[in-house]
Amino acid sequence: MEQQYSGLTKIGFAVLAFNSALAIRHSWGDAASVAFVLAADAALVALFLCLREFEQARDGAGRGRIKSAAWTLTTLLTVMFASRVAPLMPPLVGNLVWAMAVATAAAGFWAFFLNNP
Repeated sequence: MEQQYSGLTKIGFAVLAFNSALAIRHSWGDAASVAFVLAADAALVALFLCLREFEQARDGAGRGRIKSAAWTLTTLLTVMFASRVAPLMPPLVGNLVWAMAVATAAAGFWAFFLNNP
C-alpha cells in the first residue's frame, strides 16, 4: 500500500531540508556540527515515521514498540540539543538546561508508559 503524504508534510520536509542545507553550509569545515545536523535530521525523520506507524498500528504490542521508539528518539533529540545549548550558558543556567532535559525525558516516560489511561 502506497502512503500519501499531505501537502503540509511535504512543505515541512522541504523546510527541514532547506534549513539543514543552510546549517551544513554555515558549519562547513566543522565535522562535529555537520554530523550533529545530519543526526538530528535522521532522528526527526525517524520520529515522523514512528508517529505515522503509530497512527496506523492496530495491535497493542505493535503500538507499544512504536511508543518505545518514539520516546527513545525524542529523548535522543532532547539530549542532543541540551548538549549543544548547555555549554553556551553560564554554569547555573547550563545545569538548568540539563535538569529540564531530564525532566522532559522523565515526563515523557511517565506519559507514555506509566500513565495508563
